Amino acid sequence: MNKKLTGCIIILFVLCFKPAESQVKVSPPSPSFPVPSMKQLRWHEMEMNAFVHFSMNTFTDKEWGYGDERPEKFNPDSLNTGQWATTLKEAGFKGIIFTAKHHDGFCLWPSRYTDHSVKNSPWKNGGGDVVKEISEACRKNDLRFGIYLSPWDRHQASYGQPAYLDYYRNQLKELFTNYGPLFEMWFDGANGGDGYYGGANELRHIDGSAYYNWPTTLNLVRQIQPDVLFFSDAGPDLRWCGNESGVAGATNWNTITADTLYAGKPGIEELLNSGSQDGKSWIPQEVDVSIRPGWFYHQSEDSLVKSPQELFRIYLTTVGRGATLLMNVPPDAHGLINQKDIQALKGFKKLLGAAFKKDLSRAATISASSFRGHAKKYAPSMLNDGMPGTYWATDDSIKTAQINITLKKKRLVSYIVLQEYITLGQRVRSFAADVWKNGQWEEVAAATTIGHKRILQIDPVKTSRLRIRILDSKECPVLSGISVY
Repeated sequence: MNKKLTGCIIILFVLCFKPAESQVKVSPPSPSFPVPSMKQLRWHEMEMNAFVHFSMNTFTDKEWGYGDERPEKFNPDSLNTGQWATTLKEAGFKGIIFTAKHHDGFCLWPSRYTDHSVKNSPWKNGGGDVVKEISEACRKNDLRFGIYLSPWDRHQASYGQPAYLDYYRNQLKELFTNYGPLFEMWFDGANGGDGYYGGANELRHIDGSAYYNWPTTLNLVRQIQPDVLFFSDAGPDLRWCGNESGVAGATNWNTITADTLYAGKPGIEELLNSGSQDGKSWIPQEVDVSIRPGWFYHQSEDSLVKSPQELFRIYLTTVGRGATLLMNVPPDAHGLINQKDIQALKGFKKLLGAAFKKDLSRAATISASSFRGHAKKYAPSMLNDGMPGTYWATDDSIKTAQINITLKKKRLVSYIVLQEYITLGQRVRSFAADVWKNGQWEEVAAATTIGHKRILQIDPVKTSRLRIRILDSKECPVLSGISVY
């Protein structure tokens, strides 16, 4: 046979039978349990929601009402939930959680189980329903809607007794049956103390770990709306961050063991703020903070509204640490969000837009010290493809790695943003970021956890090369995105 022909046959044989990369099956990383549910994943993606405290306290100039306030005091002359929704939507919030009932027990909907509600107020001659109006405004503006129904009720005569549980659960049934889909039920640890209690005017104490029988209460709500998420100190779906200052843990594990936790349990702030890398459940942080010193509107605080710069700092210490921000913006006694708050929110949105206007990584070349099975599906190019469903990963045995980012030219860099593919759990224990400066690598940031999103603010530096070093990881690292601004 002709030697040339024989060589061609051999080459064809090799090409035909050489396993193509698409034919080599590289299995994805196994989940690092616990992992988030689909509804928790959707909540993570929201990143910023608004809290709206508006109730009897708005008219009595108090933070906590005693429960003896007369319904006649509630009478906004210009209530416009559409203004609330459009203002908060324009600021970048994805949902609104509304105080349907605060500790004073006054209900912002015409509950059939009490006279202490808007139905006995002069507002709209008793025919109004604030919960209905804000729920409809949310739907109109493509905002998700949630409610805060205080477990403590300083007005109800039955509070502290078994009969109150029926009252509380009946009101939950009203809210979750009559106002469309609700994405979150919010309740806190303010439980028991002095109150009006139907005229008793006394101190009442309850066992916060057992009185409400939360498993039964929450199961009742789940039967009505299975997709709702429950927030409290202990979850079971979302947890408090341990403070009201707008600061998530610098180390922020989405996992925690909640077996012994309950709303209002003392001394758990530090654990709530950091979580636990060995926690048994995925219960991520929601950071609640107010745009004003108080939670309800007070005219005396008009000069104390947080500045756009303060709001931006809070964004970096909440969303920038893998948590979700819940920013309270309280309407005034007219029923409108005050112009002071609106201007602060507009300034905040402008700062956000300026800081994260153009992702320099999208045009960059990204390489890594290794990637899983040398398969394109897990290649470092997945980190800047702009697709949240793709990710870079290493082989199971590799728990440290380097990722190199080469920009097309030197650019001023101020922020580096990392995201884990948390569908498979949270993994990274520590990492560092470097920039190429003066002919060598210089470390500019180091941190522990990543989670849904980690924003590193660095001293602005002009560079064309950056490097991320994964220093330690529970399992093989799995990142869905890297951005540079």
